[in-house]
Amino acid sequence: MDAVVYKGEHEVAVEEVEEPEIENPNDVIIDVTTTCICGSDLHMYEGRTAADSGLVFGHEPMGIVDEVGEGVESLSVGDRVSIPFNVACGFCENCENGYTGFCQTVNDTGSVPAGGAYGYVGMGPYKGGQADRMRVPFADFNALKLPDGDEHEDAFALLADIFPTGWHGTELANLQPGESVAIFGGGPVGLMAAYSAKIKGASEIYVVDRVESRLDLAEEHCDATPINFEAGNPVEQIIDEHGGEVDKGVDAVGYQAVDPDKQADDAYDPARENPAVVLNQLIRTVRPTGKLGIIGLYVPEDPGAPDEMAAQGRLGIDFGKLFEKGQRLGTGQCNVKEYNRELRDLIISGRADPSFVVSHRVGLEQAPEMYDRFDDREEGFTKVLLEP
Repeated sequence: MDAVVYKGEHEVAVEEVEEPEIENPNDVIIDVTTTCICGSDLHMYEGRTAADSGLVFGHEPMGIVDEVGEGVESLSVGDRVSIPFNVACGFCENCENGYTGFCQTVNDTGSVPAGGAYGYVGMGPYKGGQADRMRVPFADFNALKLPDGDEHEDAFALLADIFPTGWHGTELANLQPGESVAIFGGGPVGLMAAYSAKIKGASEIYVVDRVESRLDLAEEHCDATPINFEAGNPVEQIIDEHGGEVDKGVDAVGYQAVDPDKQADDAYDPARENPAVVLNQLIRTVRPTGKLGIIGLYVPEDPGAPDEMAAQGRLGIDFGKLFEKGQRLGTGQCNVKEYNRELRDLIISGRADPSFVVSHRVGLEQAPEMYDRFDDREEGFTKVLLEP
């Protein structure tokens, strides 16, 4: 079968690889109908992780069940399913408590202490879903059934990761109806956080980015006030617009944040990176006793970091200011199963349609071009869907 394979820094290829097989009685094999390129895939693509050549990418798949292990009870051949990016067993302590992003049993071969994922470095031996077919372990627990047919295909494709992850950011920030929120990052996850804030009834939503097409989407679909950090200090812009600090904040950027005070020939030159800049901006943007939801990716090691401290995953956070303001923060990857069933039902009912974030739907063979253009932060690129 065909799959998107990591070859090395800034290089992927669509190559023929072995088809997956049922390995355990609780496995299913799905024919992948739609799979996504994620911003976190770019970290590996750029050589900013320890990913080995040959890794099959992709942790946002959906498809049709084609083979069923003899121990699977709730799924049948022909079922249409969404697969959370988390691989989870369903029976460890963390899974029983709902923390499926931190499963304690699925990653004994990876470098991450808890949690597994498809097609991601350090997250276990699970081949990715940017492929014709993929194996899903613990399928009764992991797979989310969808209505038959092809309705809402774009929207349902976002249930594997970015819609739940955006929602998770607002949950970590404990966003309540009527509250104001600042979301740093207007990429797919940031837009989903803003859209989630709108659904939850936030009174004012501010989205910070530099890509005008993303800011336009935030304004049009999320009723957000766009803040271009290249046009001025984003903290000052938000406080001036709002008339003071906001109630809550979400970091949807992570460790490759661009520092607007650093100049370079290219807007995304690594020389402009400052892994702590968004966290420190949020601390200053959110009111005393407010809460921050940190869903942007941070890593314990970064081979391409701008300085030695950041290379060790250590950041220059203004902890004194955080303490002084009595703020709280929540971190960590999304436990997709905590939200995906309800978000699916919002889509089915017509009360949510996150598909506005999709900018491209192309065949799997175009993946190398899409990775290159997405990595260049090309204007008009938000979410790329691949059709195997």
